Amino acid sequence: MKQFPDNFLWGASSSAFQIEGGWNEDGKGVTVADYNSFQRSHLQADSKVASDFYHRYEEDIKLFKELGLKAYRFSISWARIIPDGDGEINQAGIDFYNKVIDLLIKNGIKPLVTLYHFDLPFALVEKYNGWEDRACIDAFRRYAQTCYRAFGDRVKIWQVNNEQNLMIRVNERMNMYHTKPEDIERVRAQMDYNMFVAHAYATNDCHAMVENCQIGPAVSSTMTYPSSNKPEDIWAAKMNDNFKTNYALEMYCFGDYPGYYKNYLKKCGIYPITAPEDGVVLKQAKPDFIAANYYRTLVASYLPADQDHPVGTKVNDIDFDLYGYFKIEKNPNLVASAYGAQIDPMGLRLVLNEYYRQYRLPLIVTENGLGTPDELTDDDKIHDDYRIDYIKQHILACYDAMQDGVELFGYCPWSVIDLLSSHQGFKKRYGFVYVNRDDSDLKDLRRIKKDSFYWYQNVIRHNGIS
Repeated sequence: MKQFPDNFLWGASSSAFQIEGGWNEDGKGVTVADYNSFQRSHLQADSKVASDFYHRYEEDIKLFKELGLKAYRFSISWARIIPDGDGEINQAGIDFYNKVIDLLIKNGIKPLVTLYHFDLPFALVEKYNGWEDRACIDAFRRYAQTCYRAFGDRVKIWQVNNEQNLMIRVNERMNMYHTKPEDIERVRAQMDYNMFVAHAYATNDCHAMVENCQIGPAVSSTMTYPSSNKPEDIWAAKMNDNFKTNYALEMYCFGDYPGYYKNYLKKCGIYPITAPEDGVVLKQAKPDFIAANYYRTLVASYLPADQDHPVGTKVNDIDFDLYGYFKIEKNPNLVASAYGAQIDPMGLRLVLNEYYRQYRLPLIVTENGLGTPDELTDDDKIHDDYRIDYIKQHILACYDAMQDGVELFGYCPWSVIDLLSSHQGFKKRYGFVYVNRDDSDLKDLRRIKKDSFYWYQNVIRHNGIS
């Protein structure tokens, strides 16, 4: 039996727009995530109902307790607290999250709260083009302070935003539909910078306002292997990690962009506009931990610039190629999930070791899971051995990383129950609990425990894995 520390936080995760539903109830405003989901309503499920946690949270938290969760990592919807992003505070939204937090604590489950998970209030897009304008920094700071005042007496572990380093690479999540193509990279760089400043303010304010708090960034982790042992391919793999994750961790931890990233921004003429006071705020903001979301590894080769593709030319968005730096390749040594993510438990061990070596901060895994279709049998069973194997191998990787010396204090896989996938609706399922609905039919939204529910329950009960 591979035993974990007695105080290890066995948990699971979700996000507001993917689980709650109740998209316009009790004063909640529309979010960018809502807007994006509605663009696909004719193709798949949207955020209007999602998993209906808003109406079924008592039933669901009862299941969380039965599962044995020590922690539940979830996000608060900014637009449920402040519907237009920077206007009146909505007491009904505060009341809802108070009920959720109180019930979690009553059932012995520690609330781990993310303030912002892809769901910027849409009114801020209409007013300011969202994060392009520094007004969004002030709006987010006020929202974060509102949450600290409302929930900080009970919530002690906070993540500011989820996967800023990934969010910024996806045009729809930043609502850049109306940005001219020639301006996209400049606007993207400005939005990214403004989010870093907002993150710093939220970190500093949490330390000032919430007694005995811990706060840190939640990043989409990146581990890239070189396509060969050529020195330029090894450099390309490192630069892929740097450009997609490490630059953000350096900003969070040290309060400044690293040199390679400053050079890139300047060379491409997209260095963001800054304010004189930002430097002090960014340097003061010291995270207490790093939350890592991990699903896969990548492979990269060197991609030289040429006359048609000058340095900094991008191809694709999420796993983009960057001329002068790197090109993403397929790893022939790994198998992939039904939706193309290559499965690599060793990559998680490597990521945890790398981040701990660089930043010497405690770590928690806040997302890790297998998104794939599940089939409900005639006798209401879900036999998801494939998910059990995936989670088991990644828990073992966590254990190995801890034996390497990594200070890992929790594991919260994605997701606690089936929820809305941004691009695959309810076809792509991650949960330990099946939600009986599909993209076109809500059915009865019944909760059905999968085989993985009972397996993970046993892991938590024994605080380890064999």
